[in-house]
Amino acid sequence: MISWNNMDTLASFQELMKTERVNLVEAMTGENGAERVKKYSIPMAEGLVYNYAAKQVDDTVLAGLVKLAEEAQLTDKFQAVYNGEVINTGEKRRVLHHMTRGQLGENVVADGVDKRSFYVEQQQKIADFANKVHAGQITNAAGEKFTTVVQIGIGGSDLGPRAIYLALENWARIHNTLKMEAKFISNVDPDDAAAVLNSIDVAHSLFILVSKSGTTLETLTNESFVKDALKKAGLDASNHMVAVTSETSPLAKSDDYLAAFFMDDYIGGRYSSSSAVGGAVLSLAFGPEVFAQFLDGAAAEDKLSLNKDVLNNPAMLDALIGVYERNVLGYLCTAVLPYSQALSRFPAHLQQLDMESNGKSVNRFGEPINYETGPVIFGEPGTNGQHSFYQLLHQGTSIVPLQFIGFKNNQIGTDVVIQDSTSQQKLCANVAAQIVAFACGKSDENRNKNFEGGRPSSIIIGDQVNPKTVGALLSHFENKVMFQGFVWNVNSFDQEGVQLGKVLAKRVLAHDTDGALKVYSDLLNI
Repeated sequence: MISWNNMDTLASFQELMKTERVNLVEAMTGENGAERVKKYSIPMAEGLVYNYAAKQVDDTVLAGLVKLAEEAQLTDKFQAVYNGEVINTGEKRRVLHHMTRGQLGENVVADGVDKRSFYVEQQQKIADFANKVHAGQITNAAGEKFTTVVQIGIGGSDLGPRAIYLALENWARIHNTLKMEAKFISNVDPDDAAAVLNSIDVAHSLFILVSKSGTTLETLTNESFVKDALKKAGLDASNHMVAVTSETSPLAKSDDYLAAFFMDDYIGGRYSSSSAVGGAVLSLAFGPEVFAQFLDGAAAEDKLSLNKDVLNNPAMLDALIGVYERNVLGYLCTAVLPYSQALSRFPAHLQQLDMESNGKSVNRFGEPINYETGPVIFGEPGTNGQHSFYQLLHQGTSIVPLQFIGFKNNQIGTDVVIQDSTSQQKLCANVAAQIVAFACGKSDENRNKNFEGGRPSSIIIGDQVNPKTVGALLSHFENKVMFQGFVWNVNSFDQEGVQLGKVLAKRVLAHDTDGALKVYSDLLNI
């Protein structure tokens, strides 16, 4: 039977607090470091590898983390998720995003519907629609093919799909599978929509409106902005609009859309990239076969998260090391540093995934908790970040754990040799150097040039950024966040923290304000 207990009541956590701290400089210097790099490594799906040698752990700490995983019942709780129990206690909902890419356990029937069949049905509807668009069977009013697809959505309707599109855009060009260019409108700032509309030919563009409820203020505002642009171009908006929404939303059966594809309340926005939210735009952009490969990669990594052996379960171990860093070592932040320009927006997606899920100060029963929960997540691609904020990471007063992601090969398949090495070799040399520099540091009598080291990092290494590896990466981090939420005993699947600002914004727009809210409204000329 599953028990939901606060982390500080677990005996294994109290033991973990007493473990001797690892001297990372000593552990990673010389032959010690060489042995650790070989030892502390776990295979992931699709040829990826999770290496945690430069983390501040040893066999004693790892044994403590295994005990914590067992006492916190992480495997049993994941099983409850994929078997359809009501895990989202705040909204009294199941959590079924794993089911969009595979069946991990029992059939889940909700609202009289087999959910796996429902998600597959929506994927097939999207695939059929995308194939007809690509074949010129669905066209604009002039009978011409659509060449651009624009996603209108915010939060999880934008960040994940945008990150994945950018990750695979160049790969798709190389492999001749870029069917349509994709653009994204998210911010209610009119400059966002205007910039996209000014960069495309609206007559040959399809627009995907993504809103589960059909009431998202920013999204509906941007839809109106787009419809106005279509009208000014002499075009019927209903020939250019597609909806991704729930079956019960006002958008579901509207004549304003060429087609509607459905999601449901059991998939949260930040977990929705493998649902119709990502499926529609990615299938139109790259073809349904590429989206299917992405789902296969995610499903393969999901299966690894079932492993009861913590030291061979990369997402669970990554999560537990993160808990150790946050709650035992006291580190506030985590930097996500992909050494791949293709993953330029992946840290932004992980910001929402992690901080919206585990940025909680009450447990899943609404009771205050007495320990730290989710870290602050930030990041940029290397090597750009090295010339931006790495100064603080190397020599600042705060230690920030680092999560590197690197690939042996680029996407283009070609490279140039400059000064006896290729660009890709230079990129990989930088990430290898950074891991050791952060861990080992460098002594110097000139204190300004002294590096204390002891700055922990892990790295996920793959062969190439492609649909399957991107799917596996997405699954890894989704499951990592889920496991951390279980340890902290928080509900990782609601987000009440975004609601208060929405309520007050509606009051401002209705001119129902007083006090500081009225003064700020006046200052902003609302």
